[in-house]
Amino acid sequence: MTRPGSGLRPFSVKAKMSTLVVVSVFITTGLLMVAVRTRTELRFITVFSVIATLLITQFVAHGLTSPLDEMTTVARSISHGDYTRRVSGADRRDELGDLAQTINRMADDLEAVDRHRKELVANVSHELRTPIAALRAVLENVVDGVSTADPETMRTALKQTERLGRLVETLLDLSRLDNGVVTLKARRFEVWPYLSGVLKEANLAAGHRRLPSGSGNHTRKDVHLHLDVSPPELTAHADAERLHQVVANLIDNAVKHSPPHGRVTVLARRGAAPESLTLEVMDEGPGIPESERHRVFERFNRGEVPSPHGPGSDGGTGLGLAIARWAVDLHGGRIGVAESVRGCRIRVTLPGIPQQRG
Repeated sequence: MTRPGSGLRPFSVKAKMSTLVVVSVFITTGLLMVAVRTRTELRFITVFSVIATLLITQFVAHGLTSPLDEMTTVARSISHGDYTRRVSGADRRDELGDLAQTINRMADDLEAVDRHRKELVANVSHELRTPIAALRAVLENVVDGVSTADPETMRTALKQTERLGRLVETLLDLSRLDNGVVTLKARRFEVWPYLSGVLKEANLAAGHRRLPSGSGNHTRKDVHLHLDVSPPELTAHADAERLHQVVANLIDNAVKHSPPHGRVTVLARRGAAPESLTLEVMDEGPGIPESERHRVFERFNRGEVPSPHGPGSDGGTGLGLAIARWAVDLHGGRIGVAESVRGCRIRVTLPGIPQQRG
């Protein structure tokens, strides 16, 4: 059995060259027969034969070299970093069509890699911003005399510094994401104390976050974070650091879209499988229109939901929900917008302990 593309095609280059040779032979033979019957001098017949062969060869050669010239131009553009160019004629039924398809696929892959590299830089900047903001808030309070440098304050600052270190360690994991070699450090943990720590950090960051609007700066100290875990002794099996990315980004997104004196609830329940977990983050904001729900987890998508703080409010970079989806997908879980009477409800399901295959 021959491989696709390796056999003789009806319009392959080999077939065209064979046809050219056959036609040239027929023309020469025909002209010789005419010369014999009409007693025309052989030199005239030779000249006519050469001219006819050259015209046919020129016609066939133009059909072969023109696509090659275009491919050379596109390949040169790709080598200079322009991954938007594509080769036409990919629908040709010959070797040149196969080559055009290969070049276009290569350009698609290179464009995807370049886009991933840019998104990686944006992801890293977004992820580093939260712990840096929290650490800065702690230090500013100490310097301004709002709080003292007691052990509890220093422990909070140390925890944020340690989180920065862990985030830096994940950079290589992010760069290997597309290759599917990112590993999870899953472990069993108690959900209540874990989420309590996440909410405490979120409270610290939200308390010092200022959202610019037309009427000045809004300090989001008015948004109340509530934790609902049932049963209280609930445990789960997941990568705690990746899950922190999910919860922190969902809370950050909910706080941004909460109305003044709003409430953000983080709800945790046991899933169907052993050590599985269902998480929900709910706010009282304007919610997400149904037409936008399939796009909210795309990178750089900021949606078209009106901000509760009016025009000019910070809608974020559009990366928080994309990062949350990435971390959930890494666990083999699901994330989506659930139906809610009021505000927005994001539901996350984690599969828990992987099933052993017999």
